[in-house]
Amino acid sequence: MTLPPGWPEKGIHTWTAPQDIGQTAFRCPYCSRDVGSYLGYQTTMHGNRSPIFKVYLCGYCSGATFFDHEGRQWPGARPGEAVASVPPTVAELYEEVRSCMSVNAYTAAVLASRKLLMNTAVAKGAEPNLGFVAYVDHLAASGYIPPDAKPWVDHIRTKANEATHEIPQVAAADAEELVALVEMLMKLVYELPAKVNARVAKAESGEVAPAEPPDVER
Repeated sequence: MTLPPGWPEKGIHTWTAPQDIGQTAFRCPYCSRDVGSYLGYQTTMHGNRSPIFKVYLCGYCSGATFFDHEGRQWPGARPGEAVASVPPTVAELYEEVRSCMSVNAYTAAVLASRKLLMNTAVAKGAEPNLGFVAYVDHLAASGYIPPDAKPWVDHIRTKANEATHEIPQVAAADAEELVALVEMLMKLVYELPAKVNARVAKAESGEVAPAEPPDVER
C-alpha cells in the first residue's frame, strides 16, 4: 500500500462525526485498496431530503473520496499497482503518472510516462541529455527490455510525441494503455530482477533450497 508523500498514518488524524450514509464499494484513490465503506458525509437539497453528494471515508487510510449525484468518483481509482524495488525518483514519477490518470489528466499522464522511461534509462546507465529514441535503444540493447517488448516502448514514444506536438488531447483509452505498458516495464526492469536476486541470495545462504528440476522419464 503506497500513500501520497506526507500522508499521515491512520489514527493520527480523525474525521469529526462521520455518519452512516449507506455502504458502497469502490477502490480508494489514495491507498489503492478495495473498500466497502459506509461512513462519511452527504449533502441534501432544500425541500428534498435525498442525498445529492457523498464523501466516503476509506477504512484503511482514512482518505476522503467524493461521489456526485450520478455516482461518479473523484478522485478516481489510480490504475495499475505499486511496483517494488524501484528507485525513489522513478517511483515518484510512476506514482505521478497514476495520479494524473485518477483526475482524467490523460495528456499529462502520457508526457510523464515518456519522462519516466527516460529516467529509467539513465538509472540503468544511459548518459544524461540524450534523445528519447536513444534511451529506448539503450534499454533494449542493455537487455532490460525483452525483444518482444520493444514495440510496447516504441508505442509509448509514439503516443508521447503525439501528446507533445499535436493539438488534440490524448484519449482516455490511449492513456490507459500506456500506463499499463509503463507498469509492465517497471516490473520487468526493477521488480522481477530484484525478486530473482533475493531468491538466489537466500538459496546461496542456505535459507531457501533451490527449486528442484522437474522429473523427466528417460
